[in-house]
Order: sequence, then structure tokens, then C-alpha cells
Amino acid sequence: MAAAVAARIRHFISLADLTPSELAGLIADAAALKREPVPPDAPLRGRSLAMIFEKPSLRTRVSFEMGMVHLGGHATYLSPAEVGLGRRESVADVARVVSRYVDLVVLRTFAHETTEEFARFSAVPVVNGLSDVSHPCQGLTDIFTIQERKGSAPGIVVAYVGDGNNVCHSLMLAVALAGQTIRVAAPDGYEPQGRTRSAAAAIARGTRATIDVVRDPRDAVRGADVVYTDVWTSMGQEQEYERRRRAFQGYQVNADLLRLAKPDAVVMHDLPAHRGEEITDDVMDGPQSVVFDQAENRLHAQKALVRWLMGVAR
Repeated sequence: MAAAVAARIRHFISLADLTPSELAGLIADAAALKREPVPPDAPLRGRSLAMIFEKPSLRTRVSFEMGMVHLGGHATYLSPAEVGLGRRESVADVARVVSRYVDLVVLRTFAHETTEEFARFSAVPVVNGLSDVSHPCQGLTDIFTIQERKGSAPGIVVAYVGDGNNVCHSLMLAVALAGQTIRVAAPDGYEPQGRTRSAAAAIARGTRATIDVVRDPRDAVRGADVVYTDVWTSMGQEQEYERRRRAFQGYQVNADLLRLAKPDAVVMHDLPAHRGEEITDDVMDGPQSVVFDQAENRLHAQKALVRWLMGVAR
């Protein structure tokens, strides 16, 4: 019964869950909420959100929590020790219980399958706050930031340099939905996964977007409007640090690489950054960086997302 109910609920597990028009609507609402951060009508008064996190968080937790405050609702945080997904209690049972208490659940998990399983048994919308495969909240913020800075024209080129990880996956899907161009430069063995590349290519056929995966960072960055990077070693990969550090030599976003992009190109990073590894201080703190504007936009984009999933979007 719970699974049947969940099938009728709109979740946000991947950006592939959206249509291009839905993405455009969320971007427009995020822009409106940035202009008016605290709507006077408190549209989510009496509504609640639960955050169940297996991984630590700064931006995801604070942006969702403050977003609910701005919209008149309430957010509660549940730590790994309190929940123990799949250990202390089954994922399905936690989903059945928590979704009877709140109006929306944000999950931050190690395994993408955990989020998918939770959504199958939840009676309310579930948001993927990060998994090993996907980071759709970041991707939504990224395309909002890109269009805020560079517009929505199809000729915009986004260069992603580094690990083909969850952030890269969601950025690819976002750019595909927006009908723009992304070039991903990753070393051998660290390319975006095939499933995501196929999903992005399928979307791109309908939006006329361009998705390219190359080896040389210079090929990705040359003439780009946006240069994006992420850490070489993500949470849960610490034992791979030395191997990854060697593999990603030559993939640092520095002044020399940035000079190949357009003179007015902007630099993006989802944070936290390992300064001196994937990005240098002079680039991250330089005049072309929009990294901290991008971080702020998590708040506005997620408020738009929460309103939409709760059925109270403008």
C-alpha cells in the first residue's frame, strides 16, 4: 500500500525527474525568492520538513533549514546516530514513520539506492540532498547561477574540469535540460558514469544541448563562459586520496587554464574546496569567481524547490 501511494508522489531524486519547462519555472521562482527572501504571506506556515543525513553538511542543512524559516515553516534535523538507516531500523520503516510526521523529507546518503528505496515507501515528497550518484539540489543551484550570470541562451558553454562525480552528473543533466553546452574534462577512469551520460544525452536530443566528455582540460575550457571544478577526493573516498591526487595532476583550475576561457568567464565550485589542489587561491578569490554567490543561491533555489514539491509555487 505504501509503495502504491508513493508512486503518485512527486520526488526530486535526480534532475532527470524534471522537464525543461519545470526547470525553467524553478529558476524563475528562485530568482523571485532572491529578490524577496521572506514572502509576507508565509506560504509554508504549518508545514514541516525533516532532514535525515548520513553525511555531514554545511550548505545543504543550513539552506534547507533557513529556507523553511523564511517561508514560514519548520525544519528538523535527524543525525545518523538517531536514525541509523538500514541498521537500527530498515529504510522502508523509517520512511513509513517519518512521512507520517512531516510534509517533506530531505535525505543525504552514501548510497543512491537508499534514497530510491526511501522514496518508494514515503507518503510525502523526498528530496535527494546528496548521494554517491547525484546531487540534484546542487545542480539546480548551479544552473540558476549560470543563467543568473550568463543568461539562458543556447550558446552558453560550461566547462567542468575534474572528477566525473555526483556534482558533475547533476551539472550535466541541468545543462542538458537548459539546452546549453557542457564539456567535461576528466582523466582516464574518472569520467562521468555511463548511465548519467545516457540520460543527459537523451534529454539533450530534445533540448538541442551539447554534451561532450574530453580528456584534456584545455579542450574543455577553451572559449568557455563558465569554468567549474570540484574536489578530487569526495567524502567516503579518503583512502583513495594519494591515487586520486596523482591521477588529477594537470586538472587544476589555475590562472593559466582560466586564460583559455572567455575573458568574462565565471568560475564556479560547489564547496568545500581543497585550495591548492583542484583550484588555486588566486582563482577562487579572484574577480571572476562567483563561488560564494553560488553558495548563497542554494538557499533561493531550494526554497523554490520546496514550494514546488509542496504545491505552493507561484
